Amino acid sequence: MHRPSRLGLCSLVVVLAGVAVAPAQAQAPVQAPAQPQAASRAERVAALLPDIDRMYTELAAKEHLPGLVYGVVLDGKLVHARSLGLADVERKIPATGSTEFRIASMSKNFVAMAALKLRDQGKLRLDDPVANYLPELRRVRLPTTDSPALTIRQLMTMTTGLPEDNPWGDRQMAASNARLEQLVGAGLSFSNAPGHSFEYSNLGYILLGKVVSKVAGMRFQDVVTREILRPLGMHNTRWEYTQAAPGKLALGYRWDHDRWELEPILHDGDGAAMGGLITTMDDFARYVAFHLDAWPARDESERGPVKRASVREMQLPHAFAGMSTKATLSDMKTPNPNVSFYGYGLVWQRDSRGVVSSGHSGGLPGFGSQYRFAPDHGVGVFAFTNLRYGPVYAPTAKALAMLVERADLGPRPVAVSPILATRHLQVAQLVQSWDAALGSAIAADNLFLDRSRADWIVHAREKLEPIGNVTSVGPIKAENGLRGSFPLVGERGTVNVHFTLTPERDPKVQEIALTPVKQ
Repeated sequence: MHRPSRLGLCSLVVVLAGVAVAPAQAQAPVQAPAQPQAASRAERVAALLPDIDRMYTELAAKEHLPGLVYGVVLDGKLVHARSLGLADVERKIPATGSTEFRIASMSKNFVAMAALKLRDQGKLRLDDPVANYLPELRRVRLPTTDSPALTIRQLMTMTTGLPEDNPWGDRQMAASNARLEQLVGAGLSFSNAPGHSFEYSNLGYILLGKVVSKVAGMRFQDVVTREILRPLGMHNTRWEYTQAAPGKLALGYRWDHDRWELEPILHDGDGAAMGGLITTMDDFARYVAFHLDAWPARDESERGPVKRASVREMQLPHAFAGMSTKATLSDMKTPNPNVSFYGYGLVWQRDSRGVVSSGHSGGLPGFGSQYRFAPDHGVGVFAFTNLRYGPVYAPTAKALAMLVERADLGPRPVAVSPILATRHLQVAQLVQSWDAALGSAIAADNLFLDRSRADWIVHAREKLEPIGNVTSVGPIKAENGLRGSFPLVGERGTVNVHFTLTPERDPKVQEIALTPVKQ
């Protein structure tokens, strides 16, 4: 399985209408030339697809990928899908959108999602000791006498203290419960105390799968299939490769001595929570769309198999995983450092420009996979190949970065809450008049303690006089439900007004900032 540090991610304005003036003389008005209509989001993405196609085509040739499929999901739809090469080299069966690839560690977030669904149903708590569910762990000696109990949350965030185990872990997928109980019952070795720090652990997710099975009273594979895959319409996603339809399974290969050599495929087993899921491009696009649909938080009935709040929780940063100080934008030149955290079966990343992305990589003997999505921008990219640890990781991250940076996709505007809309007009009036009654009605106790009303009047005059008479109040741009900014447009310039409301039941204005806009 590939660690988050191997992802190779290239890290990733209020318009005022003029006033029409009638012509001085009665004459036929001159028809203004039609303005070109702005390209839609889909059109801007489409313009970049040739570059993305070229990148993946070159990757397939350079890295000797037998088969490769990749897709772009935008605003809930698979807007681009492409297949290259062969799913079965010997039989010359081409890879297609319905070809079934094993996606390795990308399986982990499905198991984490199942655990959250059980949490939401009140059947477990994330801070429960794992030993409450797996008795064999009671015999495990922790690394220090002051080590905290190993919890479900630590399994999900890879803060168990167990060592990185990618080479060894890749071979444990088909292990039986009896073998796993024997392994754990004989004792485990730790690199750190539980909760100390992030370290990638396949064994931790194998244990999480066992917890899900124990709590649900059925195999975790069945929980994921019944509670997540089928409700999402992922009908060609499965755990056991022998159940694939004839000609639909991508066989795994390694490139050795200038030829493709077939890799043995492991059967489904009780260790498969670490990387056993098999899916298609068409199916997986539904899963990416489901993750994107969790944002933003909103008043709307639940449509998916897991609560939107729980899906967002998966994507949030929970355990620091690393920092890349030398990362760049997709041009591979402009510095764009980023920081990474591990969430619940997902990697969370934020770059120096504030772009947030989530996703996961996967690698097994015979397969390589990666998906990344930017929830604030409504776009995601994923790729599967049937080459041993096939290096689709950095290109897929780069494809997402290209779309975010060059297609002008966002971030999505924050919805203006009713109270923010109300305070918007009141603040616009207050900063121009400093009316005592209005100030008393909307100002928090601190506003006139931090700066007296008299000083506010002087300060506002200094900021507003240079722009002349205010001619219009621009629309508000929300940062969140209780903070926003808007322009006051004057005869000779503009001042930006930023304000923040209090957490009271009737939110009052606790802070105002007036900033001249440079012309």
